[in-house]
Amino acid sequence: MRTSHRLLIVAFLVLAFLLAVKIRLYAVWDQNNVAAYISASLGFTVEGHFEQPPLGMVDDKVIVMAKMEHENTNWVAENLPDWHYAIYTVNNPNATLHTPINKGHESMAYLTYVIDNYDALPAVMAFIHSHHAGFWSAWHTDTPLHDNADALHKLRTGFVRRNGYVNLRCNWNPGCELDQRNNSHVTAEIWAELFDGPEKPEELGAACCAQFAVSREQVRQRPKEDYLRYRQWILDTELKDRSSGRVFEYLWHVIFGKDAVYCPNEYNCYCDVYGQC
Repeated sequence: MRTSHRLLIVAFLVLAFLLAVKIRLYAVWDQNNVAAYISASLGFTVEGHFEQPPLGMVDDKVIVMAKMEHENTNWVAENLPDWHYAIYTVNNPNATLHTPINKGHESMAYLTYVIDNYDALPAVMAFIHSHHAGFWSAWHTDTPLHDNADALHKLRTGFVRRNGYVNLRCNWNPGCELDQRNNSHVTAEIWAELFDGPEKPEELGAACCAQFAVSREQVRQRPKEDYLRYRQWILDTELKDRSSGRVFEYLWHVIFGKDAVYCPNEYNCYCDVYGQC
């Protein structure tokens, strides 16, 4: 092979590699909202202005969370004194609040809370992860510094009550982009096991990552038996912890009354959910 041909092949491979790197870096830039993170870190963030929703802010509200025994969740009480909280330790059956088993990621704690409190639910519930903040650990928390306390400070609980369900992530990536709606985690078989009615829709989409808020009225649109069935499915399925939890990550919006594809316009979402207009 001539040297010129070798050089062309090498150049092609280098360009292909650089293109792949560029695509991956763009995905990270978009998913992590790097521009907003840098701006906020430097103190350049401009807060949005908004009017309070007609229903006003809600005092009767609870944070629901799953944690491992070693995780420090003191940040909740320290940063969110106006919220009640129910924090389930998933790997210690002797904890005051615990789940039946450690399976299904956060979904086991979320469902256990709903089941145990179905007849005495607060007006608004925020289901969130145990991490406080962090560029890598909390990249999916949709505030400039990826801070869950900041997200709940800004959350317009009146809008939650009007809308019934809100995803706490407005960024479409991942989960809502057009090429991400052929969801492989929720198979037709799983859909049939969990829901009575029509077949699994061709498209299933919602912004990741299993952090959302819901109203008492919306939870009660389903009977308690539905939530018991969902939890029993996690207990019985052969899918492991991460995989069974991922199934529910892309079904919460359906469980709480939204269409199979629930991807509000990003600008409208930030305005409605966080008042950033």
